Parts: sequence; C-alpha cells; structure tokens
Amino acid sequence: MFTSNPFAALHGFLPPLFMQVYLVLMILAVIAGTLFDVVHKGSARYFFDNWRKSKSKVSKPLGGGELVSIAVQTAVVDVLASGEFCNPRRRIAHLLGMYGFVIYVATTAIMVFSPETSGVVAQLWWIGGLMVCLGGYWFWFFIRVDVLAEGHSPFRVVRADLFILSLLASVTLGLIWAFLQARGSSGANVLFGLYIIASTVLFGSVLWSKFAHMFFKPAAAFEKRVSYANDTRSNLPAPADKPETFGIARGQPRHY
Repeated sequence: MFTSNPFAALHGFLPPLFMQVYLVLMILAVIAGTLFDVVHKGSARYFFDNWRKSKSKVSKPLGGGELVSIAVQTAVVDVLASGEFCNPRRRIAHLLGMYGFVIYVATTAIMVFSPETSGVVAQLWWIGGLMVCLGGYWFWFFIRVDVLAEGHSPFRVVRADLFILSLLASVTLGLIWAFLQARGSSGANVLFGLYIIASTVLFGSVLWSKFAHMFFKPAAAFEKRVSYANDTRSNLPAPADKPETFGIARGQPRHY
C-alpha cells in the first residue's frame, strides 16, 4: 500500500488526463489568486513604497556582498527554519506542516504526471501527508492562541482558519482515500470526490485564505533584515536571531 501510486488506480474510471489537467488548473488558481491578492490588497505597492522610504533614510549603505549575506540569512533563518516563531512547539508544528506540504505536493505532481512512479516516491507522499496532519492537528487542537490562552473551543472556526482547515481536510481525505483504495473498499470513490472538493477549496481560495502569505513573508523578512543592517529604524521588532532591538523592544513573546 505505501509503495504503490494511488493515482495510477484512477485510470479504471477516469482518463489519465483528468488529474493532470486538474493539477495544472490548481497551479493556475494559486498563481491567479496570489497576483489578484497582490493587486487587490496593494501588498506589492506597500512593500516597494516602504522600501523606497527606507532607502531615503539610509545611514549605512549596504554593499552587494552584505545584501547577499542578508538574503542567505533570510532564507536559512526566516524561511527554512521559521525563525519568526518564538515558541518552539509552534515552530516545530509549522515546520512539520511546511515541509510535509512541500513533500506531499511535489510527490503528488510526480505521481500524477508519471503514473508508473511508485516505491520511494509513494512512500514520501505518505510521509509528507502524515507530517502535515501531525503538525496541523497539533497546532489546531493544542497550540492556537485562542484555544490555549483564551480558552475558546478548538472547534470554533473563523474566516482566518480557511487555509489550515482546507489543508487538513484535503490531506486527510487524500490519505483515507488512498488507504481505502488499496484495500479495495467500495467507498474509495466517494472519498476521492471529497478529496477533490477539499483540494479545490484549498487551492481555489487563495484570495480569502492565508495561502498567499507564504509568498509575502520572505520579502517582508528580507526587508526587516535590511532595515536592521542599514540602521533605517523601523517600528518592527528585530529579526528573530538578533538579540538587539530597533524601533520597539522585542521583549518576551506573549503569544503561544
């Protein structure tokens, strides 16, 4: 079960082109939703306007080597290690979800476009999906601020939860579908339909969810580090791996 390609078995009732076209449409939906989000909310304009204002106050101009070094620090600390999370449990949950999602999506694409693929790739698909579930459900039931600190029910849902809930629904239904399909269950096709619906909500709701944030956060983290390095003074806290402060004090984290 864990070494077989679950998408290859779909060819019995769906043409191979179906999942390939669906995957391309979901990629286009993410791109279109992100671009529309940038235009609609003015994220790019705000970023570049703020960048220009910072450059006008530069007291310590940075060279090309320093900018490269800052870019590497941003990639390693803020992106790859999720350094913005002070709470170690939240950082671990986020890293499980992030890397699990990357592995899950990459292996899904490989198996959809290469139906003969199985073995290690299929195993990584399961591992990635389980990582998403472990990090996501851990965050949802035990780490969220409104649950841990404010005492709200873990089943309380607001609009900001659209991304995490659709992600968990998509991955969970996908794993259950693959499990039932491997066992020859008659309910596998129903689970596949639910899996497609949840995945469509996940990738089609970029404009209303936090999905697009993953594309903005690296740029914001880079700008923060540049502002810190050239001493332009910002009202943002210092980068996660810098004990010093600029603008306002970082202090002890109050979030969970």
